[in-house]
Amino acid sequence: MASAEFDEEALEKRPTVQVGDPFLEKLLLEACLEAMRAGAVAGIQDMGAAGLTSSSCEMAARAGTGIELDLSLVPQREAAMTAYEIMLSESQERMLIVAHRGRERQVIDIFRKWDLDAVVIGRVTDTGSVVVVHEGEKVADIPSSYLTDEAPRYERPMRAPEAREGRWQKAEGSQLSAAEGDPTITGEPGASVGGGPDIISPAPPTAPALDEAARGSSSHDFGGAVSLDFNDALARLLSAPNVASKEWVFQQYDHMVRTNTAVLPGADAAVVRIKETRRALAMCLDGNGRYCAVSPREGAALVVAEAARNVVCVGARPIAITNCLNFASPERPEVMWAFSEVIDGMAEACRALGTPVVSGNVSFYNETEGRGIHPTPVIGMLGLVEDVRRVVTQGFKREGHLIALVGETSEDLGASEYAATVEGRDLQEMIAAGACVPRLDLGRERKVQEATLRAAEEGLLESAHSAHDCSDGGLAVALAECCFSSLGRGGVGAEVKLDGGELTPTAQLFSETPSRVVVSFDESQRTRFERIVAGAGAPFRVIGRVGGDRLRISVNGDELIAQPVAELEAAWRAALGRKLRAEDVAAAAE
Repeated sequence: MASAEFDEEALEKRPTVQVGDPFLEKLLLEACLEAMRAGAVAGIQDMGAAGLTSSSCEMAARAGTGIELDLSLVPQREAAMTAYEIMLSESQERMLIVAHRGRERQVIDIFRKWDLDAVVIGRVTDTGSVVVVHEGEKVADIPSSYLTDEAPRYERPMRAPEAREGRWQKAEGSQLSAAEGDPTITGEPGASVGGGPDIISPAPPTAPALDEAARGSSSHDFGGAVSLDFNDALARLLSAPNVASKEWVFQQYDHMVRTNTAVLPGADAAVVRIKETRRALAMCLDGNGRYCAVSPREGAALVVAEAARNVVCVGARPIAITNCLNFASPERPEVMWAFSEVIDGMAEACRALGTPVVSGNVSFYNETEGRGIHPTPVIGMLGLVEDVRRVVTQGFKREGHLIALVGETSEDLGASEYAATVEGRDLQEMIAAGACVPRLDLGRERKVQEATLRAAEEGLLESAHSAHDCSDGGLAVALAECCFSSLGRGGVGAEVKLDGGELTPTAQLFSETPSRVVVSFDESQRTRFERIVAGAGAPFRVIGRVGGDRLRISVNGDELIAQPVAELEAAWRAALGRKLRAEDVAAAAE
């Protein structure tokens, strides 16, 4: 399925994706842990993409050794499997273990105790090569390095789409800058938010940033409606599939299994306790196909930054990512170019934020009748909460609390949810109008995340606090979601006053400028909070106060939004289920 287009012939093929068995996986995990505790394991790796091939070659290459496998000894689901099938099978719930010499029997006995198969299928050698034997015949003998660090790279044709040629080509010596000095992603030295190195490629010092007209407008052709009904615009955004509550999906699964859930679904990230400790793990998934279709490199970096920001907003320090990279046919130069750009953008953001890529998957040929999907990298971010008692949630907690914005707003409407939902522009219209994705400053992103983390880790916001990132739909949507998520259904209102200087009211409300977090806290903690944010070097200002039953937002002295929270929440919660049910009815009618 990862190498074929979706057509009627493909549907007739035998399924190639294995169905996972969670119970068997649990047994396997327990058996592996017991074998490791017994000291019998020298090395271990799971079998993911390419199955036995990747696990054996990668283990040998890392150790600087060779490995010899006898495929006739590998447990097989079917008879008469070829060496090719055995080596590349991706059957689930399997591990490859290198046991210490003389302790093979101990490992096998442990796995049998857990009612699992375990057999010796080969041995470690000093040749540096992977040797594969099948039914007495040597079918492969190749240095392990040739399949890992020294593997040949694809040289597929790559070409930027015509609409973007000259604007998004890579500048010599810089991963993340456009050909004519458009450093859409910039950074500056500083402490990493995550646990990795502080590495970032700054924009070329000799290339000045273009003015807004030259770089392709992020917003000057968008959000210009003179008679816009801002209440209606907010309601429409809250009902858009990308923004609406995903409750219709997650309520179909028991998310309280094993009673480890510390933050319920619907928050910026899920939080699961690590029992018998005060620690917890935070996890989230993020993607934005529209951003990556407009500018794959910058779009991918924005997705990584948002994922990190989401785990930060629950009080977790980002530590690693996994990814699922979804593309159309790489045989088309434009798709291969987008794939290369996404990898570069993702890598740069991960280096800057200290979040290594620990696993991932690439899915090509996502096309139907010759029409491909947008380049859509999905990022899974993992974060660590040191003290689960200080976990942060996004809902406003008490009337009278101050509301503040960490970060600053710019005019970033060009490829926004507002442009798509309220102005009704499709992707091609956005590109034709010169839309750009929001400008991401990774240095500022680190500072905003660090400020939010320090406040949570110091317990400043303990027991009565909130934090929520600004993304799809901008600040107005983020404020509404903070109202919905508070104090159960019906929530609590807020009164917010914005003064963005020369920014248009539309931009102040709906711009998707990254590196922003909405927080709330008790007024008595204002001085401490300001000290922490200033110490991290992040912009910060108080914009309102929690209270009432309406969301009221004034811009430059004019009240533009005044809506009952209960009505906004009802539309937000019902939108996705209503849309999916309508699509089911339409499909049944056909």
